Amino acid sequence: MCTYITEKLAASGSAKGAGGWFDLTEITVYFDHPQHAQEAHTLNIDFLDPTQGASARVAVELTADTALALAEAVRSILASVPAGLLPEPAGQA
Repeated sequence: MCTYITEKLAASGSAKGAGGWFDLTEITVYFDHPQHAQEAHTLNIDFLDPTQGASARVAVELTADTALALAEAVRSILASVPAGLLPEPAGQA
C-alpha cells in the first residue's frame, strides 16, 4: 500500500553525490515502498538540489527503527553542543 505521506523542507548545507559535492537546498522525507532496501516500507529521505538535476541527489532508505534511532541521535547531539555554537532559534534573538 502506498502511503503518499511526504514532507518537503528547504535546506541549507552540502551533500556528496555521484558527481561530487553539491549545494543542498531541499530535503524530501516520505514513508513508502523502497527502491532498494529489502523491506516492504521504509522511511525515505532525498537530499537534493532540484536545479541541478538527478546528479544532485542522495537517497536514503531506512527501516522505521533506524529512522527513529537517527532522529534521537540528531536530537542528542544538538542538545549537547556547547552554548554559542548553534544559531539562536527564530524569534528568540
